Amino acid sequence: MQAKPFVLSDWMAPRLRQIELALQDWIDSEAPAGLGQAMRYAVLDGGKRLRPLLVLAAAEAVGLQDEAPGAAALRAACAIELIHAYSLVHDDMPCMDNDVLRRGKPTVHVQFGEAQALLAGDGLQALAFELMTPQDGSVSPPVQAALVGLLSRAAGYKGMAGGQAIDLASVGLALTEDQLRHMHRLKTGALLLCSVQMGVVAAGQAQTAAMLALSRFGEVLGLAFQVVDDILDVTSDSAALGKTAGKDVASDKPTYVALMGLAQAKAYAQTLRSQALTALDESGLSAAQTQSLRALANMVIHRDN
Repeated sequence: MQAKPFVLSDWMAPRLRQIELALQDWIDSEAPAGLGQAMRYAVLDGGKRLRPLLVLAAAEAVGLQDEAPGAAALRAACAIELIHAYSLVHDDMPCMDNDVLRRGKPTVHVQFGEAQALLAGDGLQALAFELMTPQDGSVSPPVQAALVGLLSRAAGYKGMAGGQAIDLASVGLALTEDQLRHMHRLKTGALLLCSVQMGVVAAGQAQTAAMLALSRFGEVLGLAFQVVDDILDVTSDSAALGKTAGKDVASDKPTYVALMGLAQAKAYAQTLRSQALTALDESGLSAAQTQSLRALANMVIHRDN
């Protein structure tokens, strides 16, 4: 009997429901002085959930075949989404990118004030690590430690925070391609790479050849995501993006479009897509095992927001 064709939306739907329900449950609306409401506003009801989906897809690729993810995979998926959300809250603030629109609604500091936005980001960051260290025995201590190590390095000065520092320091500068690639591998790519690695760890397959190949996949995909982001900043509008279009150009930030031109940036995105898919081909995993990762890579390249 012929295998049923893989449909990404069918694969995503139940997993997105699991992620949303878990986030709703774990972000406490009763946090003091309205802080919980600001935290929930920052995370719920918006976003592609690409990072948590990559966690689950990677976990399934190396071993977890059940549609209901294991405790480690689901907690890791939600944790990395909290880190991503906290970074957006802080990046949007007046002292950083000073943006007023995110995920199709006013940014957290516009809605709740700057002080509450700062605290909401702090709360989400701390909650991410709390989720990965449950005390109920559902996640083994070695897996907890490995997940915390991966996420802390990806979010810190060696990853996302360091990349954002470079980004702020580079306004108005003409970076080389190597410099731009380094910045975005930290600022954007580190969390996407970490998503794939956390999925492998959550499935108990950290010390495998597949980890190396999937890490290569995650690294290339992270760069591809940023190249497409730069393209969309000049080709899309705010309504489609859910955030302010043209902000990079207006802020005189270095981008792939500014460096290469639009046509070459689009060609580079396709090259990165091919490299990511080649990494999956060389992973030693079957086409069936990697089909969700492959489809997510295609989604990243062909997205419109």
